[in-house]
Amino acid sequence: MDAINIVVVFPGQGSQSVGMLSDYAENWPQVEETFQQASDVLGYDAWDIVCNGPAEKLNKTEITQPIMLAADIAVMRVMAQQCMLTPMVFAGHSLGEYAALVAAEAIDFTDAVKLVSIRGKLMQEAVAEGEGAMAAIIGLHDDLIIDICKQVSEETGGVVEAVNFNSPGQVVIAGSTDAVNAAMEKLKEEGAKRALPLPVSVPSHSSLMKPAADRLAEYLKDVEIRTPKIDVVHNVDAKTHQDPDEIRDALVKQLYNPVRWTQTIQIITDGADVVVECGPGKVLGGLTRRINKEVQSFSLDNMAAMQKFLDSMS
Repeated sequence: MDAINIVVVFPGQGSQSVGMLSDYAENWPQVEETFQQASDVLGYDAWDIVCNGPAEKLNKTEITQPIMLAADIAVMRVMAQQCMLTPMVFAGHSLGEYAALVAAEAIDFTDAVKLVSIRGKLMQEAVAEGEGAMAAIIGLHDDLIIDICKQVSEETGGVVEAVNFNSPGQVVIAGSTDAVNAAMEKLKEEGAKRALPLPVSVPSHSSLMKPAADRLAEYLKDVEIRTPKIDVVHNVDAKTHQDPDEIRDALVKQLYNPVRWTQTIQIITDGADVVVECGPGKVLGGLTRRINKEVQSFSLDNMAAMQKFLDSMS
């Protein structure tokens, strides 16, 4: 058992859905207990939104972020109770990085809930709804996407940038709506297999988020951050940080810099046997398999998946 090396990753915004984790909640009290903790901080019933929606409310950035954090931590708590293995390292995609820091005991859960709720509000306030966009580009080399985004930015006077390097051949671009639309057309002309607009109004990880990041930095000054008990690999530089001020800096920069997920997975799977995605959905499990075909991957988004993982560990 001790010979199995596992790493744990946490999904971010986009993996939420109405009714998620319902079978977990029926079997493990940690789920509703975790959401109650979050609700006490937020001042609204987060679990009711998960169970009953509507989806438009769940998908509102300032609500999605704390709810996804609670969902990630709820699944992690169930896994920790059922599986005695200690992870080698944690990582989280965008918002999921906050769950990773909670799991590593660098930030208290309730502090993180408050923080990501503020983060969501600041992001939405930084760019008016409808003026920002994101799109997934499938089937082109990273460097070509970066170059075309620069060209389109210069031509249109708008902002469009490569912001999520999710796996080889899958990059997300973000920026001002007109520039993103123009870049999508140009990238399709250059041979992209697909250019898919994403259902979000906030251009996450683009330079348009710099004002939100500056404001987030002010809030972070008052949040207690400790040295992680288990290493966390950060999105912005694919490195671990021990110093609390360096962690604060990484969280601020993360907001307006690309998510280096391909690089992160390459680093955390070095020496790992299993990658476990703790939270709703299967997005990170799919990306892991594209980045490193040698490592086993589990997405614990429901009871059956959890049982399959536990059986494999016994």
